[in-house]
Amino acid sequence: MPIITYIIIGISVFFSISAFSDRQFFNRNLFSPYLIRTKKEWHRFFTHAILHADYMHLIFNMYALYMFGEIVERNFMALFGKALGEFYYTLLYVGGVVLSSYPSFEKHKNNSYYSAVGASGAVSAVVFGAIFMHPTMSMGLILIPIMIPAFIFGLLYLAFSWYMAKKAIDNIGHDAHFWGSVYGILFCIAVNINLLYRFISEIKVFFNLY
Repeated sequence: MPIITYIIIGISVFFSISAFSDRQFFNRNLFSPYLIRTKKEWHRFFTHAILHADYMHLIFNMYALYMFGEIVERNFMALFGKALGEFYYTLLYVGGVVLSSYPSFEKHKNNSYYSAVGASGAVSAVVFGAIFMHPTMSMGLILIPIMIPAFIFGLLYLAFSWYMAKKAIDNIGHDAHFWGSVYGILFCIAVNINLLYRFISEIKVFFNLY
């Protein structure tokens, strides 16, 4: 049973909803590179991931985590056993929270007006862990009923996130999406190099079939 996924969802939902009506709590825990640098409020690297801007933001992230977290957590438990698998899965998520945010920290550490919330970077790490483990499964967007192989979806997502991060024309954390995704892939390779060989093998089979 993917218990860690459900625990993360439960914690995120509880604190996000609580923060909707408690702006002091929200402001004390959002991601602020400037306050991290000047006030040494390092907890913000972690706590911003249990906050969300609104209900739609929360629902979208938790739905994605529910869909793909189970896949990754079950795979890790199958590969490493229950205890170690759950530990690696937790490390994937928590590492995704921090490392996906670090580029934004470097970019905005002198900008007192910049702030961010949400688990998107960590969720991206989990989603790309699932893509890396099952590159030929079908994936698509909720509002666009067109399914494509996961590795193609992943490449398009990375390209889009990189482009939008460079353009910086909206309030979405595309930097966190991109680096969280990259971290998810690299983490899977680091914990089990055979996942890379399996990924390559599945891609080869896919192109042989088509």
